[in-house]
Amino acid sequence: MSTRPQLWTTEAEIDEDLADVDINLALGNYGQGQGGVYDVGAPPMLDETTLLAMQQQMAQQAAFSQIPDVVKRFIIHFHQAVLEQNVPEITVAYETGWNRLTEKYYSKQEWPEAEVIAPLVSDDPIFLILYRELYYRHVYSRLSPDIDDRFHSYENSCELFNYLLNSDSPPPLSLPDQWLWDIIDEFIYQFQSFSVWRSRVRQKSEEEIQLLAEGGQVWSCYSVLNVLYSFIQKSKINEYIVAVQRGASPEEIAEIVGEYGSKPLYKMLGYFSIIGLLRVHALLGDYTLALKVMDNIELNQKAFFTRVTACHVATYYYVGFCYLALRRYPDATRTFVSILNFILRMRSYHTRSYQYDQINKTADRMYALFAICNALSPSRLDDNILNIVKERYGEQVTRMSRGIVREDGLPAFEELFLYACPKFISANPPPYHDPALLTTYLATPSPPEPAQHHLALFLSDVRGQLAVPTLRSFLKLYTSLDAKKLAGFLDKDEEDVVQEMMVMKQSSRSVSRAVGGEKEKESDDRTGNGTSGGLLDGQTISTSDLDFVIDENMVHIAESTVGRRYAGWFIRNTEHAQRVFDALRASPLPISPPGTTASTTTNTPGAKTSITTPKPAWGSVKKVEVVA
Repeated sequence: MSTRPQLWTTEAEIDEDLADVDINLALGNYGQGQGGVYDVGAPPMLDETTLLAMQQQMAQQAAFSQIPDVVKRFIIHFHQAVLEQNVPEITVAYETGWNRLTEKYYSKQEWPEAEVIAPLVSDDPIFLILYRELYYRHVYSRLSPDIDDRFHSYENSCELFNYLLNSDSPPPLSLPDQWLWDIIDEFIYQFQSFSVWRSRVRQKSEEEIQLLAEGGQVWSCYSVLNVLYSFIQKSKINEYIVAVQRGASPEEIAEIVGEYGSKPLYKMLGYFSIIGLLRVHALLGDYTLALKVMDNIELNQKAFFTRVTACHVATYYYVGFCYLALRRYPDATRTFVSILNFILRMRSYHTRSYQYDQINKTADRMYALFAICNALSPSRLDDNILNIVKERYGEQVTRMSRGIVREDGLPAFEELFLYACPKFISANPPPYHDPALLTTYLATPSPPEPAQHHLALFLSDVRGQLAVPTLRSFLKLYTSLDAKKLAGFLDKDEEDVVQEMMVMKQSSRSVSRAVGGEKEKESDDRTGNGTSGGLLDGQTISTSDLDFVIDENMVHIAESTVGRRYAGWFIRNTEHAQRVFDALRASPLPISPPGTTASTTTNTPGAKTSITTPKPAWGSVKKVEVVA
């Protein structure tokens, strides 16, 4: 296989690198030279169907003529790279060429339809399916999809997945990991977008209601989950992960996973489908099942999901949110700290990624979720992340820490939760298939949005803990305190204060995977991985540095102070010093002022020779005395 040079590194090189591609060779002959059809006196040979086909062909030719030549050459070259299974060249075309041409020609309009560019790729059905996948992703991200786009994108996804899942043998297709993740990620995103759009019945026209009634299985939960589970079973990815973890030989692994699982295409699609199931179950509100499907995947820097940065960030985001929803705040905090530190370290690389904006938005949402976790379960796991959170959400952090002293504590939780939570969906669509039920559905008050439902569940737990910050602030001032005196401080009955203290005691207990010694905890901070086992495993621990016991009417308080960890502080400042040093070394040397030259004074033999060098930028004139 010949190696072609990397393409589309700059916009100026697009025309130059693709100038040798002959577009006419790919187009073929559209009936030229077929005389006799339009001869004078010939009997009419066109029926209505043929006329419509000719009109459609003429419209496609007109649309084809509007495509810039550089786009035509790019499509031809892209198709050739897919045929040759040249993954490096496909990666360059996918991540660079497609996005540059989108910005230049199609930032506010659709790419040409697949039927229009079909002559360029010899009507290759597999490439046209992949092209439509990119086409509809562009429509969803840059434009506003209509109902036809939503239905057709689902049909195209079904064609692609049926081709991969129902083939007699692994097809001759190789795609980069980034594209494979984007296929799964975009499939779930379009399902989520359709579910939200479908739930708004009162905004639908009669035509849309009719189409939704006829297409009941389009973007259904069953079909989406079926695709993800099918890829997991086809690739035998769970068996592969278990075999690798127990140290099986390559021959044994190949025998376990079979013909399909040994192909990188199926292995990565199966792996990314596990991450997709995590996301789908989290969107449906089943947080326990979402973490359960991740049993065989370890959260560390050696996992497969670290190959694709967007997948890496999404995995930690959904795992952390599931922990937060299950009230496992220490685990959620550790998960967010791990990925946020990774993003900070890789910030310079992310700026060169075409998914930089998406990664940055997800990071902002995780900072908000970290603020919620720290308010409900204070910790000093990472002061650097905590400082960034205070810079971005300082007002909300202050309001959440006030508890019941002020009335704005609960709205602060609500504001951050709605901003940072996933876009939840409902598993049960409105009854479009039954007009009578749909009429009844429209006559009743609208059910709450899924996000509002999950918000109500979250706030019900927060509302019971609003008194904890205020009570905690009083207990930290004493080592022993009379319960009646504490009730006087809080202006409450003694019995109510005791109940609030029990709530505080319960809120300081949580299930966590972070159990063990100090060495293990420091390792967890770096890897984001707790003890061995599934993500649902763990033990009940105390998450507060303040404990108390009630002996009759006396409250005895014990506060344990955790020493500051200096390792992280030294590492961060060492990295900062290294960056400053590298910047100084990379900067040009200062230029001497014009007219300043070295003067040499020669004396008699045996005398000292004085050599005056140019004045350096950081000091005075330096004289060097040389003894002859």
